[in-house]
Amino acid sequence: MTVRIAIIGGTGVYDPNILSNVRQKRLETPFGPAWVKIGTYQGREVAFMARHGEDHSVPPHLVNYRANIWGLRQLGVKNVFATAAVGSLNPEMKPKQFVFVDQFLDFTRSRVQTFVEKGVVHLDMTDPYCPELRMTLARAAQELELEYHAKGIYVCTEGPRFETPAEIRMFRQLGGDLVGMTSVPEVVLAREAGICYATIAMVTNFAAGISPTRLSHQEVVDVMAENAGNLRRLVMRAIELLDPDRTCLCHESPLDPSAVK
Repeated sequence: MTVRIAIIGGTGVYDPNILSNVRQKRLETPFGPAWVKIGTYQGREVAFMARHGEDHSVPPHLVNYRANIWGLRQLGVKNVFATAAVGSLNPEMKPKQFVFVDQFLDFTRSRVQTFVEKGVVHLDMTDPYCPELRMTLARAAQELELEYHAKGIYVCTEGPRFETPAEIRMFRQLGGDLVGMTSVPEVVLAREAGICYATIAMVTNFAAGISPTRLSHQEVVDVMAENAGNLRRLVMRAIELLDPDRTCLCHESPLDPSAVK
């Protein structure tokens, strides 16, 4: 059975507990190995990848994004739901609410953002996050009566440190709604690989200078744990609503395999 759907679990999402008959697979890619668990849900094969490792041992700036996305491409994946814990810059986007991101601002510094190592590829990023997957998530959230925002601008920082209040003020002035550390280059590589990609951002706290308290990683993990049930229900319903064999403009990859090392 072909694997067309994948879940990338971020902070607080390490276990593919919505799947049955789970098996682990090591994927060999030109960029190093990637590990994935494959199981079934509603008769469909679904892949699950823990972005930071099952023990959350890989920090955001050291995630092998290229191996992860290339590995999913090798499996035949065409649709990715990626979870992300985020801080909010927008008073309307409150802790425990979901945001289906539609744009990003990139403030990463050291990450390779392309598979291409030979020649030149100019990638269109007008709609970096698949509009159809975002609509599917919005429909699922509405059916489940979950609090959500259908769009939002994700500011991606290098990490692993949290941002300063001064940086947060700048990001707000630039139009940012959320801040996190993982969406770039993951979303860029997915588009390059011809994979529909959507981020399920869950607000865990207000960002530095907005939050009345100092930030901590434990706070993020605790809020993710509290809302894990809603996140699970959202992903399950979105998978049920999705036609895994659908076609999409996102699948029109500009990537020439000969340009990859």
